[in-house]
Amino acid sequence: MCCSALVASPAEPATVVNAANLMPGTSHLPGSAALRIGRARLAAHDTPRSGAMTSGRNRGLVQTVLGPVSPSELGATTTHEHLHIDFSRMYRPAQDSPSEELADAPITLKNLGWIRRHYYSNRSNLQLTDLDTAIEEVRTFREVGGGAIVDATSTGISRNPEALVRISRETGVHVVMGSGFYVAAAHPEDMDERGVEDLAQEIVGDIVEGVGDSGVRAGIIGEVGCTWPLDPNERKSLLAAAIAQQETGAAILIHPGRDEDAPLEILEVLESGGADVERVIMGHLDRTVFEFEALRRIAESGCYLEWDLFGNEGSYYPRADVDMPSDAQRLDLIRRIADAGYAERIVIAQDIFTKHRLIRYGGHGYGHVFENIVPTMRRKGFPEDVIRAITVNNPARILALA
Repeated sequence: MCCSALVASPAEPATVVNAANLMPGTSHLPGSAALRIGRARLAAHDTPRSGAMTSGRNRGLVQTVLGPVSPSELGATTTHEHLHIDFSRMYRPAQDSPSEELADAPITLKNLGWIRRHYYSNRSNLQLTDLDTAIEEVRTFREVGGGAIVDATSTGISRNPEALVRISRETGVHVVMGSGFYVAAAHPEDMDERGVEDLAQEIVGDIVEGVGDSGVRAGIIGEVGCTWPLDPNERKSLLAAAIAQQETGAAILIHPGRDEDAPLEILEVLESGGADVERVIMGHLDRTVFEFEALRRIAESGCYLEWDLFGNEGSYYPRADVDMPSDAQRLDLIRRIADAGYAERIVIAQDIFTKHRLIRYGGHGYGHVFENIVPTMRRKGFPEDVIRAITVNNPARILALA
C-alpha cells in the first residue's frame, strides 16, 4: 500500500509517515472570494447568542469523540464518511431487476456485482454496525496515511457515539462526530410539532454536553439533510443549524437536494438564519453540480466545496438521471476550481455508508483517497501545496471551532 503523510493519534502530535506523499507545503494558497449571497444577515444574529461556546476553552480546537485536539494534530483528513450507520430505512427495491430474493441475502462474490449496481436494494449492505469490521477498516485507513475522519452520521440514521469512541481508541485515528438532522424521511416522528429553537438546542446540547447520556460531544453540525424541493421540516433543520453554529462555533456540513439550484438555495436559508456561510461545507457536489460556472457561483459564496463520492463511479450509480463522474473527472473539475482561486475551499472524501465499499467486501475502503487519489493528483500535475491544502490544511481549518 502507498503511505501518505501527517498521521496523528488522538494522544500524539502529528508525525510524518512518508514525506514523499504529502510533502509539507504552505497553506497560503490563492484565496476564495468572500462574496455573500441571498439575503443580508439579520442584525439579531450579528451578535453572539447568550451561552455561546465560541468564547470557551475549545475555540480554535477540533472537537473529536475523545476530546478537543489542535487542528495541527489531525493530519490527512476525509471530511464525510460513516463508520457506524444503519441506513436500512432508505432501502428500496430495485426497479429494473428482480430483487426479492436478494433483498436479505448476505453479500457474496456471486451477488456482489448486482449489489454494486443496486446498493440500496440489499438490507445487509445498508448496515455498517459491526464494530470489529469498522476497526479493521479504519486501521487500514491509518496504514495508508489517514489521520482523521469526519463521521457525518446525524440524527435518524443510527449515530452511535460509544462505537465511535471505541473505533478512535483502538485505531489511533481522530474521529469527529456529526449532529443535526438528516433528510425528512429520517426525521423524528414529532418533527412537525417541533420549533426551530427546540431543534437548535438539541444540536447545541450534542456539541456542548454530549449526545444523550454518552457524554461524547459532536464536533460538526451535519450532515444536515435536504431534498429537492426543500421540505418544510428540512428548512427548519437548516435554520436550527444556523442557530447552533452561532452558539457553538461548529461548521455545518450539508447534504443538498439533487438539483443544481439546491446548494445556493440552502446557503440563502442558512444565511437568513444568521449562519456564517464561510463555515459551511457543501457536500455531494459530485452528483449535484456538474458545470464549472455553476460551481464557481457556489464557490463565490465563500463556502467550502466537498467532492465526497470518490470511489463511487458511473457504472454503479443507481439513478438513471445522473451520470456519476469518474474519479479522474472529479479531479479534472477540482483542478479547474483550484486554479480559479478556490484551492483553500476544497475538501474531499468517499461517503462510505454501505458494506460493498469496504475492503472486506471487495471495495476500496476508507483509505482510497490517500492510497489512490493523492497519487493520481500528482500524476495529473496538482501542485504539492494544493494537495496538502485539500487533504490536510482545509479540513483542519474548517473543523476547528470558531
